[in-house]
Amino acid sequence: MAERTVADLVVERLRAWRVPRAFGCPGAAVAPLVAALDRAGGDPEFVPARHEETASFMASGHAKFTGEIGVCLATQGPSAVHLLNGLYDAKLDSKPVVAIVGEDIGGPLGGAHEEIGLSRLFGDVCNQFVRYARAPAQVPAVLDQAFRTAAATRSPTCVVLPRELQVAPVPDLVPQFAGVMSATPGEPLARVLPHDADLAAAASVLGIGDRVAILVGQGGHGAGDEIVALADRLGAGVAASLLGKPVLDERLPFHAGVLGEVGTTAAAQLMGGCDTLLLVGTNDPWTDYYPLPGQVRTVQIDIDGRRIGNRYPVDVPLVGDATETLRALLTRVADRPRRAWRETVEASVDRWRQAAAARAAEPAGPVNPQLVLHELSARLPREAAVAVDVGSVVYWYARHLELPPGVTAHLCGTLGSTGCALPYAVAAKLARPDRPVLALAGDGAMQLNGLAELITVAHHWREWSDPRLVVLVLNNRDNSGVGDGRPPAGVAGRRPDVPYAGWARLLGLHGVRVDRPELVGAAWDEVLAADRPSVLEAVVDPTVALRPPEPALADLRGLFAGGDAARRVHGRMLDNRVAVEAEDLV
Repeated sequence: MAERTVADLVVERLRAWRVPRAFGCPGAAVAPLVAALDRAGGDPEFVPARHEETASFMASGHAKFTGEIGVCLATQGPSAVHLLNGLYDAKLDSKPVVAIVGEDIGGPLGGAHEEIGLSRLFGDVCNQFVRYARAPAQVPAVLDQAFRTAAATRSPTCVVLPRELQVAPVPDLVPQFAGVMSATPGEPLARVLPHDADLAAAASVLGIGDRVAILVGQGGHGAGDEIVALADRLGAGVAASLLGKPVLDERLPFHAGVLGEVGTTAAAQLMGGCDTLLLVGTNDPWTDYYPLPGQVRTVQIDIDGRRIGNRYPVDVPLVGDATETLRALLTRVADRPRRAWRETVEASVDRWRQAAAARAAEPAGPVNPQLVLHELSARLPREAAVAVDVGSVVYWYARHLELPPGVTAHLCGTLGSTGCALPYAVAAKLARPDRPVLALAGDGAMQLNGLAELITVAHHWREWSDPRLVVLVLNNRDNSGVGDGRPPAGVAGRRPDVPYAGWARLLGLHGVRVDRPELVGAAWDEVLAADRPSVLEAVVDPTVALRPPEPALADLRGLFAGGDAARRVHGRMLDNRVAVEAEDLV
């Protein structure tokens, strides 16, 4: 019988924390740990990625799609550096991830091959917890603390394990030092609810408003029923941050869509016309699209008190879990539906939806990218998971893909790093092999890492009960980043054309290339019915303008911002624009 080592002890702690899999790239400094994972027989599973960066995105994606703690592995030096992108994604989007980094240093400090100061390297991204383990007895407590900290702070943490420690033998009874004991894994988070006085103040503010708007972020996940109930009671309109897009059924008649540069005209009008604002679990950065400071009375709900007032002045802060807090508010807010305001909001939403459909139908050469997402919207499988990359695809996703209840969607919302969608999709599919998964990406993301990670898909797909993992590639051959409506200019503006669908077929996957608008719907039907993962390559027009919505009251922001006169501004919607009445401007 093989001697039990620290690497085996690490695997035992991962199993105790119910970690289903760890993502990473094998290397000398983590070879003992990878071997121990192999001996574990898939509990937990080791999932090799093509690159450490995509491994960290997979760990972040696992945390986003499952609510569990993601785990990634890497060795010292450049491998550790490559983890940073996915870890920063987890940090900025508040997701728990534990990075385990192996270190193999045989020479003096400063002279070893590939040596990097790991504490300083991870000191910012994992600022809540970075620790070295130096002795076998330290390992259980260090790992437990890393997991507890990641869960409690919703952030990435890092544990460094020297290779010589990983191969060290472990006695049957690991001694404890100075009373340090390993706590029981999976400790539940506390129930957090605001004080009664604060709830009463929030209910008063919401109750006296005539034009209430609710902005929903990712912190509202799981509170959809409560948000809709409160919106109906207040006659409120609802908008979502980009990360909050999956929280509510976007087909609701009073759902104005996503707020911000990537969002809708209706959401901008909602913000411009409201006199009362409720922020639910959002840290949305599009502050130009918020109401003018002083235009509204504001209530904000967030589990993290550090985010209260972070983006916008708040009258009543409510630190608490969104679902519990909204339920408490519902018992205090009177039923006053404000039908005139709700009808105004719904009319604005109807106009936007008609405009969006018209935009998708506009001719383009060869295919309008908006049409591709518009056609998917009616075909999106229930219970699907959607991973979205960075670039112009975010604009089309935000405006043209309606997410029904049961569909989850995630993207690198705050960091905005290209190349996240396919690693996310792999993590989502491995977590739920019975669920259809879609990755929405541009050709830039596919050339960055997507082509390589299709190899990971090809390696695993036969294990899945539902083999559908569909990768949409919007191939516009444009190197400008997010396509600003200008045609590519010169070599710098042209991205090399790659046969994305053909590459999928070479890997034994299904591939469809569509370059005619009348065939887009049929192409979606084909890939969604395929018996294996698919790549849908849509050849789209790079000159289709992004057309960000004009922020409501944009022309008055410089005049009113921060001034006392702004408190006397009242917004109202007229036709398809927002008009503002202001008094006593001097």
